[in-house]
Amino acid sequence: MKRQRSRGRVAPAALAALCAVAALPGQAWAAGEPSPYTYEPSAQPVKGAVVNTDAEQLKAGGTYKDSIKPGGKLFYRVVLDAKSNAYVSATAVPKLGTKVSYADELKVTLQDRDGNSCNYGTAQFQSAEFARPVGTYAHRTIDKDSTSCQEADTYYVLVERNSEATSSSEPWELEIRHLTEPGLKAAGPTAAPENWPSASPEPPTGGPQERRGGTSFFSAPGLKQGEWRDKIKPGETLFYKVPVDWGQQLFASADLSSAAGEGYVPNALAMAVYNPARGLVDSTSDVAYDGKQKSTALDPLPPVAYENRFDSNDSVNGMRFAGWYYLRVSLNPAVEKEFGSKPLGLSLRLNVKGDTKSAPGYAGPAGDFQVTDDDLSAAESGQSSSEAEKSGTMRLVAAAGIGAGTVLVLGLGVWMFVARRRAAAGAPSAGQGADSGAPTQYGPPAAW
Repeated sequence: MKRQRSRGRVAPAALAALCAVAALPGQAWAAGEPSPYTYEPSAQPVKGAVVNTDAEQLKAGGTYKDSIKPGGKLFYRVVLDAKSNAYVSATAVPKLGTKVSYADELKVTLQDRDGNSCNYGTAQFQSAEFARPVGTYAHRTIDKDSTSCQEADTYYVLVERNSEATSSSEPWELEIRHLTEPGLKAAGPTAAPENWPSASPEPPTGGPQERRGGTSFFSAPGLKQGEWRDKIKPGETLFYKVPVDWGQQLFASADLSSAAGEGYVPNALAMAVYNPARGLVDSTSDVAYDGKQKSTALDPLPPVAYENRFDSNDSVNGMRFAGWYYLRVSLNPAVEKEFGSKPLGLSLRLNVKGDTKSAPGYAGPAGDFQVTDDDLSAAESGQSSSEAEKSGTMRLVAAAGIGAGTVLVLGLGVWMFVARRRAAAGAPSAGQGADSGAPTQYGPPAAW
């Protein structure tokens, strides 16, 4: 049987995707311009509250949009049961060209009704001090050995922005997503692995293939194992996604091409990987660029396993479920000053190693936390979530058109049959004159 992920009510979101106007990557940007980040068309506006008692509820499976000012603290509310793991991610999207600093931070905390922290995550720009999307998440993990944040109750999500005085004061836009993961039918292992394969795999075979990156999680194209070529402009951020199943291990590296001219840009290329709940798993050391080709790679990550979530290291516990893993690659806008605005070549090498293992015994549908046959097809073709929604809309429109045509043909057939019966009933018999009654009605009945 093919594994299929329930898509829910796709049509409204797909229609919105067709109507949305998305900024195209590769354009020139002035300082302070909005980012070309492509938000999910289904994202609903929400207003974070200053105090928790005024917080609006985030519903599981929902995506939301808000913004946050320097020093801002925004509360949202979630209602959790006692069986599911819960995740709330926030992606900050500062305007392009605005000033950010090393310590500028986005922080997401999940709190109980007493203000105790269940979990928190942070994202910083660190040494690559240029504006680009950054994100993190907070989660509630069901753990039989824990006594905090395990009960069914109302919880609060606190999103904070900490900024240096030298940073720009413009608000950062926020994309917020709330997901739940079903619990297990029976208790599983709770000991995180201590060792895993760390040797760099052989380079992918088959030669490089072309694939254009997206501008967000939503528009990220699917990739499978292999070498992929793209172009990236100074100041640009590109997203890609890779399906990684249970028991599989992801290796990823990025190469930046050489350029004509001379110059030097510290912290030119930044790469990070996010898990299916949009939690930051790991990032590479930022690459300095002097016009010669450069390469950077993620440290070896553990194979995807349920028990990874019980490790204290973010890079380990982030590899806690199967699904789409997202790569974000950003090029410092300072490269334009030294080497011009022409896009540079970008090459991604991906290896997905290991045999697929059985999924844990979830007590409900896995949702986003699985790799389906549709996902594998999307990785093969390069389809993004936005393209999948558009494709679904086209199929819906085509089906509606065929259905409407069928109804029309059947209706005309019925009309012709009725008209002929009426004409036959009103025709003069032998030796009689023509019918002097009401004239025959031509055309479809008025109800049509």
